[in-house]
Amino acid sequence: MDIASIHNFYEKAVFSTVREQSQHFPHLQDNDDVLADIACVALNRLPPRYIRHDVDLAFFQTEHERTESERAVMEAVEFAYGFVQARNAMRARR
Repeated sequence: MDIASIHNFYEKAVFSTVREQSQHFPHLQDNDDVLADIACVALNRLPPRYIRHDVDLAFFQTEHERTESERAVMEAVEFAYGFVQARNAMRARR
């Protein structure tokens, strides 16, 4: 059984969006640990969609579903940036 190719459909989209959005947060751009935390928070807000090949889900999605997936990724990443920054600010106050 070949399970090495199985992955969450949202991973690549979230990782890419986290990198793109990091341009708006220069103080976080070079902090790989914080960016990884942001990606984890965002992924945990999205439903799991496990596939073997990206084309598997993309082929079966309608244009509306694809647009909704992109919107969901953006919202999850925006939430994650705010959440992680707020948590880090709270830790800094201690």
